[in-house]
Amino acid sequence: MSLFRRELRARAVDPAGRTWIYAPYDQLTDAIGPLAKLSARDAGLVLIESPAKAARRPYHKQKLALVLTNMRHFALEQAARGVAVRYRTSDDGYAAELLRIAHETGPLTMMEGAERELRIELAPLVASGAVRVVPHEGWLTSQEDFVAALGARAPYRMDVFYKYVRDRTGLLMDGGQPIGGKYSFDADNRKPWRGDPSAPTPPRFVPDGVTREVVDLVETRFAHHPGALDPEALPATADDAEAMLQWARRACLPSFGPFEDAMSTRSSGLFHTRLSPLLNLHRLLPRRVVTEIASDDAVPLASREGFVRQVLGWREFVRHVHVATDGFRALPDGAAPTNEHGANPSVLGASHPLPPAYWGTPSGLACLDHVVADVWREGWSHHITRLMVLSNIATLLELSPRELTDWFWIAYVDAYDWVVEPNVLAMGSYAVGALMTTKPYISGAAYIDRMSDYCASCAFDPKKSCPITRLYWAFLARHEARFVRNPRTAGPIASVRKRADHERAEDVRTVERVRAALAASEILTPESLVRSSRPAQAALSFNSK
Repeated sequence: MSLFRRELRARAVDPAGRTWIYAPYDQLTDAIGPLAKLSARDAGLVLIESPAKAARRPYHKQKLALVLTNMRHFALEQAARGVAVRYRTSDDGYAAELLRIAHETGPLTMMEGAERELRIELAPLVASGAVRVVPHEGWLTSQEDFVAALGARAPYRMDVFYKYVRDRTGLLMDGGQPIGGKYSFDADNRKPWRGDPSAPTPPRFVPDGVTREVVDLVETRFAHHPGALDPEALPATADDAEAMLQWARRACLPSFGPFEDAMSTRSSGLFHTRLSPLLNLHRLLPRRVVTEIASDDAVPLASREGFVRQVLGWREFVRHVHVATDGFRALPDGAAPTNEHGANPSVLGASHPLPPAYWGTPSGLACLDHVVADVWREGWSHHITRLMVLSNIATLLELSPRELTDWFWIAYVDAYDWVVEPNVLAMGSYAVGALMTTKPYISGAAYIDRMSDYCASCAFDPKKSCPITRLYWAFLARHEARFVRNPRTAGPIASVRKRADHERAEDVRTVERVRAALAASEILTPESLVRSSRPAQAALSFNSK
């Protein structure tokens, strides 16, 4: 018997006369929901480990270990306070095991699942009465808030939603007006980081026997999964989660605002709090965290607002959009195509396979290679590297939005369907068009050079030879008709129109060469791009005569 099972058995209490509650893998809290409404002596808790879920995708080892060790520690914490715990491991999935348990205990109660994937699996049990669903109390806003702010139909806009919920909740408001005179300080939070102040080092934790068993399990049963497993980077207990929150408040947030968009080889996270994995597991409650940070006068206003906007604004917004569109399967212009992984929209026609560079094969692009290495080392990187390096390059190369989404889902410890699909299908790749973003989030090398130090270690010169700039111009030229009337892209489109014909032709060739090289696992160099363009230039000159 494992140490975890022995410790759980040692804390076991009489299960008779209990009201039984099922807590999914991402509802690890007793502060909200049906578990919060019962005394410990009246509560029974069901938790299920599903190897089938873990094997559904080749999830990063760090992600699997984070979820499993938090589930096991939550079970022990609840047993210690007198809750009866049934902790099951089932190769049959959640529904089959819950049905077996319901035959033993009677109907189970659960908060609504955050993930569509889980809701679909459990729908037959809900319909039969074996599982009774109550609203999820972890969210900060309701469907009524979403409709009141944005109406019942797309397009959906986060800034409108955010202003509405700020007004309704009163967070960072004074007398009906936003503190500081504006709702968002985003335009002020765009400074590059040059090393001062020093970036904080994330906390390290001493793995106990339960965590070490989980690590051994993941390294053995899921040995073929990608990513490094760092046991000391795993916040596993309620105390660990609290330590992460206090570190974020003390070490990160005072400097978070100004450097929110900065990127660096010297720190994968800079001043980002790294709280999203714990918020999404509900080891930390979003309501508590947002309320405390919003009222913390020791944190500058721009930093407080930036954090509140991420959690109260964006996190809530994307969840509502995911529900409203049935995971992007139901779009305003009709049903989106789907494949075995989910919705597969691509309004821009992107469809090329994700190249090996995203799985760790060197590409020669320092920004891409550095961020990918961060991800496979930590299972995490902050939102600008996700958007303006990983998603930007994929969008410019017309890589499949669905494949990119699945990659993020696999690679990031905080990725679940309700957050990763909006972040990648909608924002990162513009695959659903203007449904929830006004334009594609793309750039050439100039932005990456301005906001990071990646280019200093790259073989390419961001001002002269970096292919990302040509990828950017080629993208705009391909989609000129779509974006020429968009006020946010009209300026770049006008610049595209001024480019000489030979430059536009070279832009197209660069896209083709970069895509082919990455697909073949070749390392890009300035010399290889020049060599590859010469035959094409000669052919172009001959054909143009």
